Amino acid sequence: MRVSEALADYARHLADVRRLSPATVRAYRSDLTDLAVVLGDPTMQDVGLEELREWLWTATQRGHARSTLARRTAAVRGFFAWACETGKVAVDPSIRLVAPKKGRTLPTVATADGVVEMLETAAAAAASGDPAALRDDAILELLYASALRVSELCGLAVDDVDRVHRTVRVLGKGSKERVVPYGGPAERALDAYLVRGRPALAARAVDSSARAGALFLGARGGRIGSRAVYALVSRRLGPIVGRDGVGPHALRHSAATHLLDGGADLRTVQEMLGHASLGTTQIYTHVSSERLLSAYRLAHPRAQR
Repeated sequence: MRVSEALADYARHLADVRRLSPATVRAYRSDLTDLAVVLGDPTMQDVGLEELREWLWTATQRGHARSTLARRTAAVRGFFAWACETGKVAVDPSIRLVAPKKGRTLPTVATADGVVEMLETAAAAAASGDPAALRDDAILELLYASALRVSELCGLAVDDVDRVHRTVRVLGKGSKERVVPYGGPAERALDAYLVRGRPALAARAVDSSARAGALFLGARGGRIGSRAVYALVSRRLGPIVGRDGVGPHALRHSAATHLLDGGADLRTVQEMLGHASLGTTQIYTHVSSERLLSAYRLAHPRAQR
């Protein structure tokens, strides 16, 4: 069996047995497809440790980041572990494959004042009553209020919003469900969108099944896609933080950091973000520490002595 053939079976295993998200399956499949292409799609038995090292070296020469190389290493390890368990190879060649250590980079975080400025601009645009502007205002408010991933936001249904208790039911990574709160500004933006914005957008749909149940709709009345949300956040938040290519995750990072800055417990933030590990959430304590250190160096009279 060739690598490409085994990969098709493995992708089904990831989706049907391990129940990974479609985005994760696509990422793993993309990495392993590259493996098949670079090595010339050999048989599974012809792939050894040296071939895998050659593949990673090729990725290094292309200029891929260490984080990408680490992900690719994890992908190929999982693939060959599965292949060994299912009898497609006799020996796992990836056992001794060493992943490069990932550099620790702090996430992009906007200041609280910066986020307020962005949201006020969106609210001013929504005051015109334009359906898309009402939707955009609600999206930005909810992303920040509930620290959602973009996939979680795009997957929301109208029924997932509890307008009485101001909570939203989210289906996160690994199909894990959680309920997260949102505040007054998000409530007002959502109510305005649901009453005046969504019906107008839904009326544009040619096929009613395209809009059925979806909370946020695109310009043509179907469920909004992650690219549209990314473009919205980049357009609104990019000028605030002074960077191009800032996506929805920056609002999630900002919300988590602002919660910790405000005194929220780390475990509470972990639960709100839907992190499986507390270690993942702890990156935001580093963000807060960096900001504290920066402020200290700028403001304390004896910081530079």
